[in-house]
Amino acid sequence: METAKKLAEDAAQKIKDAADIESIDIGLTLGSGWAKAADLAGEEIASIDASEIPGFHKPSVAGHTGKLRVVKLDSGKHALVVGARTHFYEGYGVDAVSHGVRVSAALGAEVMVLTNGAGGIKESWSPGQPVIISDHINLTAHSPLSGANFVDLTDLYSPRIRKIALEVDETLDQGVYVQFPGPHYETPAEVQMAKAMGGDIVGMSTALEAIAAREAGLEVFGMSLITNLAAGIQKTPLSHAEVIEAGQKAEPVIAKLLAQIINKL
Repeated sequence: METAKKLAEDAAQKIKDAADIESIDIGLTLGSGWAKAADLAGEEIASIDASEIPGFHKPSVAGHTGKLRVVKLDSGKHALVVGARTHFYEGYGVDAVSHGVRVSAALGAEVMVLTNGAGGIKESWSPGQPVIISDHINLTAHSPLSGANFVDLTDLYSPRIRKIALEVDETLDQGVYVQFPGPHYETPAEVQMAKAMGGDIVGMSTALEAIAAREAGLEVFGMSLITNLAAGIQKTPLSHAEVIEAGQKAEPVIAKLLAQIINKL
């Protein structure tokens, strides 16, 4: 853990030097379909190849940019946009998955916004629909924390920011996100298990990052783009191409929505 913290501090210093800033206010991890939100939220100050910053890896997922961007928001605050998310299934370990969050904290962020493209369990949902994450279930059997580090996860996903999001768009639905290890999609039986456990959304990111964010003292806000209905709910086979397509179609709407929410934080 100390090594991970030191690596985050080193990365934060490199970003400060590259962007000529002293601190940021918000960390943004923009998953499939969400990337344009940063463009609409403010003015880019710096764009950095993540491979030049300690602890980051080149993204293996189509739709992730591999860039770290510093944006001055319309609100006057500064945000670090993490376009180089590392997923648990890539095999780099939980510290790598949590690195973007810890770097944001080391840069002074008080809020961490986590977004993703995911499968929906509720049959009333449709592809292209944004959903607020109200809570999560972590089925990776791992934690970004180690040792006797007992972090409270009550109200992990900030009620304050969720309220702000609903003020921006009162029609937004909320749901419990279930993180599976991946990289394979869930079986219909696993989706039904997640549903029985209280899950509404299934995906392969976010929960581990949210835990690390809470441990670092950040206020967490999460949103999922429902790119497809989950296996067994949707009657056709799942594919990553489908995820990308749904993200591209929904991007103008959800990017504007998230930009408005971010500028109210």
